[in-house]
Amino acid sequence: MADAKVKKECDPADAAVIESRIKELCIQFPQGITDQVIQNDMPQLEPTQRAMVINKLLSVGQLDLLRNSSGLLYRMKDAQSASKMKGSDNQEKLVYQIIEDAGNKGIWTRDMRFKSNLPLTEVNKILKNLESKKLIKAVKSVAASKKKVYMLYNVQPDRSVTGGAWYSDQDFESEFVEVLNQQCFKFLQSKAEVARDSKQSPMIQRNSSFATSHEVWKYICELGISKVDLSMEDIETILNTLIYDGKVEMTIIAAKEGTVGSVDGQMKLFRGVNPIIQPTGLVKTPCGLCPVFDECHEGGEISPSRCIYMTEWLNF
Repeated sequence: MADAKVKKECDPADAAVIESRIKELCIQFPQGITDQVIQNDMPQLEPTQRAMVINKLLSVGQLDLLRNSSGLLYRMKDAQSASKMKGSDNQEKLVYQIIEDAGNKGIWTRDMRFKSNLPLTEVNKILKNLESKKLIKAVKSVAASKKKVYMLYNVQPDRSVTGGAWYSDQDFESEFVEVLNQQCFKFLQSKAEVARDSKQSPMIQRNSSFATSHEVWKYICELGISKVDLSMEDIETILNTLIYDGKVEMTIIAAKEGTVGSVDGQMKLFRGVNPIIQPTGLVKTPCGLCPVFDECHEGGEISPSRCIYMTEWLNF
């Protein structure tokens, strides 16, 4: 609680005390404080005095004005953000803060308008102004081709927005994926051939034919066939498609913590496989080899009508 007694008339000395206390509350509650928090902490403070001090802190860029389901929130602004928004009015600061809070997933104009409670024309005007200052940028989302999300200018968009390495300007790079698919399988095949040529015991041959996702990733990177940086997660996505195609099998082993390619003390190993005999009858259908057969049903995320493997098999 504030020790100072607050008068109705807010002289400069009192204003400095109130400013200091409000900033202390913002530091104590980094997610933001409401008018009610300030009122509870300084019950003798008149609403007009409170509004005057808060407006001053907002105007000099020391506080951010936010809005949530409970109403208005005040939060301390870091020095870097304050310098960027110098000279901006409160509405522009509010929109900038909403975009900043959205992080690397960005925010739709509609959601921005709802959170700021500003008219659409005003929001669009502010967005255009912030874009011209290179404070924010618009990014097309693969989830909705005709919509854009806004995020801070220097923020790298999340994979859910851009589609990751498999998309370019919202178009799925099917040829690029196919090339990666072939090269990953080629690497695993060559590793299996080296293991067979070693003339070791069958068990040693089998074990040495496995490769970690890190080894496959390193091979692909050294080939230089990708114009974008691929992660191990990207390579494991390709390897998973090879598993579904019946060309690769995977096993998981325990690994020492800190081992390259291990996650939570486990490591995935992959090896290329060639069936001894071709499957016959019903097993040739995609369903016969599908690893997610039990989860497949109409209306679900995985369904026969949306299955590319089923479509290809029927066309064949």
